[in-house]
Amino acid sequence: MEILQKISDSLITVKTKKPLVHHITNYVTVNDCANITLTIGASPVMADDIGEVEEMVSFASSLVLNIGTLNSRSIESMLAVGKKAKERGIPIVFDPVGVGATSLRTATAKRIIEEVGPSVIRGNMSEMKILAGLEVQIKGVDSTADEEDGKTVAKLLSKKLNCVIAITGKQDIIAQGDRVCLIDNGHPILSQVTGTGCMATSLVASFCGATEDWFVGAAAGIMIMGLAGELAQQSLQAGEGIGTFRMRLFDAVWAMTPELMKKGGVISNG
Repeated sequence: MEILQKISDSLITVKTKKPLVHHITNYVTVNDCANITLTIGASPVMADDIGEVEEMVSFASSLVLNIGTLNSRSIESMLAVGKKAKERGIPIVFDPVGVGATSLRTATAKRIIEEVGPSVIRGNMSEMKILAGLEVQIKGVDSTADEEDGKTVAKLLSKKLNCVIAITGKQDIIAQGDRVCLIDNGHPILSQVTGTGCMATSLVASFCGATEDWFVGAAAGIMIMGLAGELAQQSLQAGEGIGTFRMRLFDAVWAMTPELMKKGGVISNG
């Protein structure tokens, strides 16, 4: 399958180019995001002060904006750095963590979308349905939305916002207009470890910073998190749990190869 070949080939591109990924991200998961970026072969920088973000992103290959632990200072920095990245043609990966949970969070997500214009938006089904203007019951930053009609939501939102949409869940959905990729990888244990969504966003940004096809970049980052989750869970022995799984997850990303990626469950219509 052509898309699977492109996804697997992109791993070599990341490791060869070693893109610099600028993050303004969730302080709960910032260390994991930095480490997963290094693990895949990219290079992280976590600068968030308004005094340096525009200068720093000028050296970067991609930008992550994550509103998981937003505050008035980080909002200002996100808008400034996002506009600078857009001006320079640097791909922007937006993670609208918990959008809909509070008015500040929702208003900030809308400002980033309207004023910055992300290249890729990665989130769970609840977050994406909120962005699409659909009624969803919110439980903190966790997804409670039914995943039915996810493909339709992804395609409509991609066209509306003119960007790649990556919805992670039981089945991951990547859409860019009518171009859709469905990915059947992962394990429920991933949802029991804080930060796996944020790390997936960092992986997406790592790939988007190394390839001009951001649809492929988004699919590659999401696929690797799912495959790594499967491999990490399979390696657990009796008596080993979440702590060991988290460590093995990084190991599985580190050991990922194009050959392993070609075994990923992908359905595509182009």
